[in-house]
Amino acid sequence: MDQLTSLRVFREVVEAGSFAAAAERLGMSAPMASKRLAQLERTVNARLLHRTSRHLSLTEAGGAYYEQCRQALDILDAAQAAVGHGAEGVRGQLKVSAPVWCANALFAQALAEYRRRFPEVVVDMHLANLKVDLVSDGYDLALRATHEPSQALIARPLCPINFRLVASPAYLKRHARASGSGDAPAVPPAFDAVVPSYVDLEALVKSPRGMPRVRLNAVMRSDDTTLTYHAVRAGMGVAFLPEWLVDADLAARRLVAVPLPTDEARPPTTTLFAVYTSRQYMAPKLRSFIDFMSEALKV
Repeated sequence: MDQLTSLRVFREVVEAGSFAAAAERLGMSAPMASKRLAQLERTVNARLLHRTSRHLSLTEAGGAYYEQCRQALDILDAAQAAVGHGAEGVRGQLKVSAPVWCANALFAQALAEYRRRFPEVVVDMHLANLKVDLVSDGYDLALRATHEPSQALIARPLCPINFRLVASPAYLKRHARASGSGDAPAVPPAFDAVVPSYVDLEALVKSPRGMPRVRLNAVMRSDDTTLTYHAVRAGMGVAFLPEWLVDADLAARRLVAVPLPTDEARPPTTTLFAVYTSRQYMAPKLRSFIDFMSEALKV
């Protein structure tokens, strides 16, 4: 039997979660897919999958073999795509790390359009505000909002990310009453704030000339942007949040943009980068995703 086909069957079974789904993707019968997998296990002399009537899972050997198999097939697909045309070869599972605040309607719409354009790619999104190790953690790509991407990785800028200092109307009313400032806050104003645990608070509030934009009294720290957003909605205080996450709330007046003193005191802006390990043998699924997001996120 063709071992390359057996490798593709193994990858598809792992990523699809069943022999039936993998067989449908590959245009073969489920019994043939099972036969291919059994042949591969005999070749490597190791059990790659735990199988029950309802569940499939990788063995320890299978997990290690899958990562190597996936990378090898990606290289072959990239080579084939380099001499081919169109979207042929754009398929497989794409493991992506992204900030928690990518869980928003704009980004979801972009993912849905990508799926319509490249239906053979399964995007495996992992949202966290901490950096992952692309190689050791098995990621194809990371989306990172930063001013200085790592020089050890290839970084392609996708779009600017603007932040807004926001609060609930109820909190601002309480703050105005407590400070006696009416509608105009003191300069620089002081607010209770929900602060990201991974952010330098002093750097966050400084304007370009080094003067404080605002004084923030951290009443809660969190590494989860979604929790920060809901805490602000609940009236806990103010927070710098990405416009992607709060635009709809600002339009509906569920949140209010907090004015900052002086013309130079603008909310921080950063850039969203797509970072990956190498330009060599770039898998078609990876190239298609980066190219697509570069266009889709130009807002």
